[in-house]
Amino acid sequence: MEDKVITLLSQNPAKKNFIGLDEEYSNFKKAKVVIMEVPYERTTTYKKGTKEGPQAIIDASLNMELFDDELNQETYRIGIHTTNGLAINDVAPEEMIEKVRLSTAEQLKAGKFPVILGGEHSISAGAVKAFREVYENLSVLQLDAHYDLRDEFRGSRYNHGCAARRISEICPLVQVGMRSLSKEEKEFLNSNTARIKSINVYDILDRPLWKDEVSRALTDNVYVTIDMDVFDPSLMPAVGTPEPGGIGWYEILELLHSVAKERKVVGFDVVELCPIKDQPASDFFAAKLIYRFLGYIFGNKK
Repeated sequence: MEDKVITLLSQNPAKKNFIGLDEEYSNFKKAKVVIMEVPYERTTTYKKGTKEGPQAIIDASLNMELFDDELNQETYRIGIHTTNGLAINDVAPEEMIEKVRLSTAEQLKAGKFPVILGGEHSISAGAVKAFREVYENLSVLQLDAHYDLRDEFRGSRYNHGCAARRISEICPLVQVGMRSLSKEEKEFLNSNTARIKSINVYDILDRPLWKDEVSRALTDNVYVTIDMDVFDPSLMPAVGTPEPGGIGWYEILELLHSVAKERKVVGFDVVELCPIKDQPASDFFAAKLIYRFLGYIFGNKK
């Protein structure tokens, strides 16, 4: 298997695409999946560097095995195309969201399954808008350490701390893994329980069947947004705002596997990776998560 990885990479030296696939499996026309890089970072409020996240994921993915030992399959055979990153880091958040919407809509129109690499979490609202135009019965599953339900933060309604609030205005939202919020967010959440279902880390500790609650709250079509700070920072230190506690690798995988089997996952994003120089473990972690989730989605159709 190792020899095959080297062969695939060597056949495509001019471009670093996700997992370094050659033309046969990275060709846009044949690919089922399109990886979209959105290296946006304009509203981050603590540690900077999320704009480097997409490229760090691509770079790390070049060192992954293509055979999935859990699923006993080579997921890349579905075809995975990687687009050029959107040049949007100098635009206002509102304009960025519209550009992400248009770019995502273009992929959906072409019949592709979009996977969006951020960048800060504010990018997700643009993607969800595009999916809502195609899928009426859509809900969003948000995996995150933070509720991101502020109506406005630091002068912008499109700050990364407002990402979930904007999403909740588009379609129903199910949140998992949170462990930090403001009083404003708590009050908003208490008055919007019909549209937003939140299962925080304390619920997870107290309720053994919390994954069933997640499944019941989701609609038939699901978009998943994964903020990497949902994981425990001992596993995932490379995030902009690390929060103590958090969920483990296998717990998240079990949840994603269950959702992929019980619902139609129509797309997902991975955001807020903030690479640490000379410490590639977190980058590899994110790349592996993406590949495994794609394996769940395309290997477990009903």
